Amino acid sequence: MAEDLSDYRKSYEYSELTREQSESNPFDQFKKWFEEVEQREGVDEVNAMTISTIGLDGFPKNRVVLLKSYDKDGFIFYTNYDSEKGRALAANPNICLSFFWPNLERQVIIKGTATRVDEETSTQYFHSRPKGSQLGAWVSPQSAIIPNRTFLEERQEKYEEEFKNQEIPRPPHWGGYRVAPQSFEFWQGRPNRLHDRLLYTRRDSDWDCNRLAP
Repeated sequence: MAEDLSDYRKSYEYSELTREQSESNPFDQFKKWFEEVEQREGVDEVNAMTISTIGLDGFPKNRVVLLKSYDKDGFIFYTNYDSEKGRALAANPNICLSFFWPNLERQVIIKGTATRVDEETSTQYFHSRPKGSQLGAWVSPQSAIIPNRTFLEERQEKYEEEFKNQEIPRPPHWGGYRVAPQSFEFWQGRPNRLHDRLLYTRRDSDWDCNRLAP
């Protein structure tokens, strides 16, 4: 049965984004927007982002992960290196990050290249996680086909016993990626679908900024 969604409409009227209002460096602009979203209620996980990779089957695939840190060198998230996304990035490190913050009617799209962070950084973050999450990294063969839920529960019991009363080591197949951006697009919703879009593109050590038609 077809579902008619044509009446789902929203008028975007919260703010605007002009070149004069924006920062010259896109990292500074991202930080500005991120902090404004943090300070305003309405988003449970401000650091949730959709990442897009090109799979080994040639298809793009999106999934939501959590941004764990960022600076002028890039954006870091953590995952299982043997997962579907990990295998995809090993074959093609090009990646797209997308943040959507409906409470401020904003979106940020970042294209870049992903590389693994150093082992010390991955280990330090791993040990900052709750013990249950640390165990989960051992328990789950992420993206693999498994027979049932019991398979995971039995593996959890196994690793709980194995690491009982000791520090849980970081699995060698688990760690972080740093995404070095090549472009940022900042989207601010505006009335009548005449949205503001500013595209920053890396040019050597500097950035070009241009307005895009909505």
